[in-house]
Amino acid sequence: MIINVPYGKGVANVDLPDRNVMAILRSAYFDPVINESEAIRNSLNAPIGDEPLSLAASGRSRITIVVSDYTRATPNKILIPPVIEAIKKAGRRTDELKILVAYGLHRSASKDELKEFLGEETLEEVEVINHDAEDEKSIIYLGETSFRTPVYVNRLIVESDLVVLTGLIEPHFFAGYSGGRKAILPGVAGKESIFHNHSFKMIMHPLSRYGVLSGNPIHEDMVEAARMIKHKHTYLVNVVIDKNHRITGVFAGDIFKAHSEGVKFLDAHVKVKSPSRADIVITSNGGYPLDRDLYQAVKGMATGELIVRKGGVIVIFAECIDGIGRGHENFYQLIAEAKNPGETLERIRREEPIKDQWEAQILAQILMKANVILVTKNIKHSLIEEMHIFPASSSEEALEQAYRIAGRNSRIAVVPEGPYVIPEVENYGSTYFQI
Repeated sequence: MIINVPYGKGVANVDLPDRNVMAILRSAYFDPVINESEAIRNSLNAPIGDEPLSLAASGRSRITIVVSDYTRATPNKILIPPVIEAIKKAGRRTDELKILVAYGLHRSASKDELKEFLGEETLEEVEVINHDAEDEKSIIYLGETSFRTPVYVNRLIVESDLVVLTGLIEPHFFAGYSGGRKAILPGVAGKESIFHNHSFKMIMHPLSRYGVLSGNPIHEDMVEAARMIKHKHTYLVNVVIDKNHRITGVFAGDIFKAHSEGVKFLDAHVKVKSPSRADIVITSNGGYPLDRDLYQAVKGMATGELIVRKGGVIVIFAECIDGIGRGHENFYQLIAEAKNPGETLERIRREEPIKDQWEAQILAQILMKANVILVTKNIKHSLIEEMHIFPASSSEEALEQAYRIAGRNSRIAVVPEGPYVIPEVENYGSTYFQI
């Protein structure tokens, strides 16, 4: 059988023997909304746990809209205009409005990239500011969480009368789910806040996994940080999308209640059962833009790790047009400079904080359990091998390598959508907690 796996803005065709395929795990069908802009407007007019945005913006002279960055599939070109429209309806002028791009510790985008994910009209209408987590002059200290995380956020958040958090709710490999509180920490937080929230101990916690919120220390720490700015009137506008990046649900209003409803909606579609652990798991990073680099592709590998047997193989398709990851040199070094994944983990534990240590830590944990084959034509094979990953330029080459490791009679599970699905082994108990 031939299975299409997302790869960049297209697909890769994977030809598998029918007898080997034990499961193809996809999200349940979403009913896409007919009119996406209208659905956003309706949600802004009938929000969850808050008043309509046009009323919330009334009388506010300084308003900030927080948007997710270029690595996310958030449909900003569709999402942001109705938000601006509602603010204008409140009598606010666009010169009272700013857009803050929540980069966390990712590199900032070029003007062309901003135009690509925000749209030229929005760029011309509203001032756009790039958050810089390492710029001490642009951040303010708010206090400390019960997890002892020092909370620093962009000064614009504190100085605004209304903060509108936009974004995408999707599975997240250590925060449980994206969206909501994550726009604050790590989105517009200072580097010390991010380092502590993403620390070795926090990442190692057994509940810091895909699909887990209750008891997840990373999520709970983020919630506490977001509560510190709630007196400034924060407002959420999050969406859920399907595999074709069409909006299927809009959740606006109170940042915690609306996010919770969005997670419930998503949960019913993305948690799927695998009949058993697989010898080989074939997956992706969901295509563009999440598969822009190897750094982000760890998310797809983490999806495969949920259902692969120990010593098995994860084959991940990721175009990696940005290579290993621009601005993520530490990620490469933490893996490549170690003799083995265990050495990477020990170095992080000993030397933290190190930028990008969380991505390296999760990759090291995956490599200690399974072999990983990366299918891409945009990274030199020698660099991939230095990171203890097997390189492949095609699906045929990847499968031959996988068969050499796991055998030609291997049980294969395919998760085409990668990190947009949360697979669980049936009758096994939760696989989310396995490390």
